[in-house]
Amino acid sequence: MRLNVERVRPLRLRWYGSFFRRAIRRTKGAGLPEQKTFVAAEIGLHARAAAVFVRAVTETGLPITIRKQDGLPVDARSLLEVMTEDFEQGCEVFLAVAPEALSAGHTLPEVENALVALSAVLEGTQAR
Repeated sequence: MRLNVERVRPLRLRWYGSFFRRAIRRTKGAGLPEQKTFVAAEIGLHARAAAVFVRAVTETGLPITIRKQDGLPVDARSLLEVMTEDFEQGCEVFLAVAPEALSAGHTLPEVENALVALSAVLEGTQAR
């Protein structure tokens, strides 16, 4: 199978202060946002880094899930589930919001802002 280079769309990047990030994409069918990010903590999401991340997720009040590229989503509000999933340093992860979040009174911009903020926690020095 040949890839037709003319038909490939360029990546849409957004400027976030001192770095570029891909735009939030919507999952198929549900129309809910999903944020692709990576884990920057030196030992991955274990102990302190996982606690910082789970605390940030809990503060949003949203039912957020986290998963690896090939893995099943786990509840990001549960420290035990996040630590047992073994997200190592540099691991590409996807943050998503459960469908009931929008029906519970949260707006789409609120959800997208929360995902961007959680992505910054995973990528930033706060989780190190």
